[in-house]
Amino acid sequence: MSESRFAATDITHRRVLKIALPVVAANVTVPILGAVDTGVVGQLGEAAPIGAVGIGAVVLTAFYWLFGFLRMGTTGLAAQALGRGDRAELAALLTRAMMIGLGAGVSLILLQGPLFWLAFRIAPASAEVEALARAYMGIRIWSAPAMIAGYGISGWLIAQERTRAVLAVQLVMNGMNVALDLLFVLGFGWGVEGVALATFLSEWSGLALGLWFCRGAFRVPDWRDWARVFDRERLLRIARVNSDILIRSLILEAMIVSFMFWGADFGDVTLAANQVLLQFLHITAYGMDGFAFGAEALVGQAMGAGNRAALRRAAIVSSIWGAVVVLGFALAFALAGGWIIDVMATDSAVREAARAFLPWMVVAPLAGWAAWMLDGIFIGATRTADMRNMMVVSGLIYVACAVPLVAVWGNHGLWAAYLVSYAARGVTLGLRYPALEREVSPR
Repeated sequence: MSESRFAATDITHRRVLKIALPVVAANVTVPILGAVDTGVVGQLGEAAPIGAVGIGAVVLTAFYWLFGFLRMGTTGLAAQALGRGDRAELAALLTRAMMIGLGAGVSLILLQGPLFWLAFRIAPASAEVEALARAYMGIRIWSAPAMIAGYGISGWLIAQERTRAVLAVQLVMNGMNVALDLLFVLGFGWGVEGVALATFLSEWSGLALGLWFCRGAFRVPDWRDWARVFDRERLLRIARVNSDILIRSLILEAMIVSFMFWGADFGDVTLAANQVLLQFLHITAYGMDGFAFGAEALVGQAMGAGNRAALRRAAIVSSIWGAVVVLGFALAFALAGGWIIDVMATDSAVREAARAFLPWMVVAPLAGWAAWMLDGIFIGATRTADMRNMMVVSGLIYVACAVPLVAVWGNHGLWAAYLVSYAARGVTLGLRYPALEREVSPR
């Protein structure tokens, strides 16, 4: 694709919204599914099945999350291939993503014994809950190849701005899961195993539908051009991109875990309040995902086309909409934050504690805006080494701030340090942005 075929003027607000809104809609279905799973097993009238499904889902999500780099890395690389008009490489990237996803899933299946053992040593549960959770995970783990390969398919579709297909996969997968939950658990009385089987079947169905949306790539022979698929230079580039994203994500997760452990020092009530307030950040991130994904796709295509003006416009237009979203969330949290807290917590002490720290939630979307948007921009440009390095810097800043601020201000100091780390990520990535533009080589 030449520069003239990918003009900066082609990147409009409407185009960004067309990419972003289906992603936002897809994200809305995620917490709904968790609520239905919990509600269905709750009808069994016992506490243990609820705990088992909850723990099992968290453990498996943590394992799958380790391979989240496949979605991000595939988006950037595929968008660049599309931008330079390299359809053969675009098809080969789908094959590589599928192979990595399926291989990773099979590895988790083979290692399920030690992985489950480790999970329950880290987060022990009662004998009854652990037995039920193992039964749940023992069924669901067999859909690990489908889930992880699905990350790659999602990234490949997003790169081509086909987010409606991503939404369709999510809606079909979650809708099927809900229907089968009701049938297997309430209809057949299969309990926790029924919930797991419903998820297993829906996840493999989601992969099948995703592949159907990719059917165009399989109509040409490029997807099975094994010399290209296994090209050493291309494989090394994928490995570098994915390893950078993995390291960056592990540091981010370490910061979240340390935040929870630090908060635990202030007692159960403060710990619970922090957990409630973290949901505000998750909600904001779900809302921002669509616009960050838009930046990934459009920046990647501009990078591949060698069009610096288009790259800059993609970054600006998507970031404008990201700013609209964070301002909306900040206003909503300021006006309705207390009500949101009351919905998520019933204990009066937890509600009171959460309200005391609510002002930080008003600031949080504004502090995180640049970090979220620049993540999308740098993923699209596959400048993943910068992402990794700036996350290291931000993590060090977080620790350097948290140690003195927690000692002086307690939990307020912890929240201040956490939000400073978001701002630091945005500032440090922003300082690297000019180098990103300079890297664009006009074609």
